Amino acid sequence: MEIANSELLWIALALAAAGLAMGFLAGLFGIGGGGIAAPVLYEVFSALGIDPAIRMHLALGTSLAVMIPTSFRSFQAHRARGSVDMEAWRRLCGGVIAGVVIGAAIVSVASGVALKWVWIAFSFAMAAKLWFGRDSWRLGEVLPPRPVMELWGVATGMISTMLSIGGGASITMLMTLYGRSIQTAVGTAAGVGPLIALPGAIGFMWAGWGVPVPLPLTVGYVSLIAAAALIPTGVLAAPWGVRAAHGISRRKLEIGFGCLLALMGARFLVSVLGG
Repeated sequence: MEIANSELLWIALALAAAGLAMGFLAGLFGIGGGGIAAPVLYEVFSALGIDPAIRMHLALGTSLAVMIPTSFRSFQAHRARGSVDMEAWRRLCGGVIAGVVIGAAIVSVASGVALKWVWIAFSFAMAAKLWFGRDSWRLGEVLPPRPVMELWGVATGMISTMLSIGGGASITMLMTLYGRSIQTAVGTAAGVGPLIALPGAIGFMWAGWGVPVPLPLTVGYVSLIAAAALIPTGVLAAPWGVRAAHGISRRKLEIGFGCLLALMGARFLVSVLGG
């Protein structure tokens, strides 16, 4: 499929704008930015005529690659402000990485439609919790004992790899249910992002190895060109989101995060129902 120069210009501008939004939201919500990059990349790959059978895989794999520097930059900024619970982060690390490996194995055999349905179910469930949850919802003030928290990390890594997100929603929910402030919850979630993004991107490269993708500089299900277009503006905007997160009330952050998740879920629901 031939793409006119004017269309390529609009695609480049869309990727740059998506990078700004991705980086800002990575800092604001600790989500890694994949939730913004994946839908945008899906539309870009649609415009480029990529086979629908691999389009979703390519969007998810590329967005994970984009998340590597943006999530790391977000983590650095939150840690500099002292808003990362390092004890929780260390306990989650091993489980998250194990979950990423499992998620990558599932992706290698899952269809694009199945991955969309995972996106839809997760985003609406998490949005409902954020909208209708109450401060009184507490499971305790002390983090759960082994192996509960570690298994939560496994589930987070697995689902996040399949969704190409930084695990922000899952970790934020866990931390707030155990009495941590929304800023600490978001900061700790940001620290999980790099643990998902790097092995997750490698997993998508492995899952798509040998699959013919009609784009130059593509490794498995990761488009290096698309990632390179998104990364600079994403890294630039991540600290802006961190600053904004520390100036917004918990309730506003929760409602905003819920709206973002519902919007992304609705986009893929329309795609699935529309055939």
